[in-house]
Amino acid sequence: MSSMTATEAILGIHSDLFSMRDEGYAAFQCKLMPTVEPASVIGVRTPQLRRYAKQLAGTEAAALFLETLPHTYYEENNLHAALLEGIPDFDGALAAVETFLPYIDNWATCDGFCPKVLRSDPQRLWDAILRWLASEEVYTIRYGLVRLLNWYLDTPLFSPAVLEAAATVRHDDYYVRMAVAWLFSEALVKQYECAFPYLTEQRLPIWTHNKAIQKAIESYRVPTDRKSYLKALKRKETSRA
Repeated sequence: MSSMTATEAILGIHSDLFSMRDEGYAAFQCKLMPTVEPASVIGVRTPQLRRYAKQLAGTEAAALFLETLPHTYYEENNLHAALLEGIPDFDGALAAVETFLPYIDNWATCDGFCPKVLRSDPQRLWDAILRWLASEEVYTIRYGLVRLLNWYLDTPLFSPAVLEAAATVRHDDYYVRMAVAWLFSEALVKQYECAFPYLTEQRLPIWTHNKAIQKAIESYRVPTDRKSYLKALKRKETSRA
């Protein structure tokens, strides 16, 4: 029998989060996340939040908190994400991530977490990523793209299918388009021979094409002579196609 209600658990967590509030940091965070309502940002620094997540993990309050969606505050979403990282089994972690994804409303929460156990089965995670890329939800798509970027551009997991999956994503949202561009800029560093034809054959939308080149040029990991060649491949942005 439960010794507390979900409401009691949430109120206790709110109290703990507000005890760590830094209003100056909250203002700084709001500038970085235009999609988040400023009133929903408490202002808890990431190291403090992660320490709190470790203290909370495994408690009854944590279990009730994870079952209660949507959350009210930005930091609650980040706390939820941090708690998911501690799930030890693949099936449980994947199910919990897929439950949470539709409630993510900003790039910082989206990019900042992934249970490491998901790396234990790359093929099943790949199947999940393809589902996410086919979603209509902005941050579900972006989450899939970031997983590809972080885990599938390096040998031995890389294959041409990784770039093809990213290139087929079509969504007008800035944070999706930026994630595709970011992925291809990284691919130009790590898998140049496979990524380069996407530029020469103009297989990406113009904005994404040019942004990928811009980010690659800004990288110290791209040789100077290659940067000059990439600059020459920029396309005139007559539209957002």
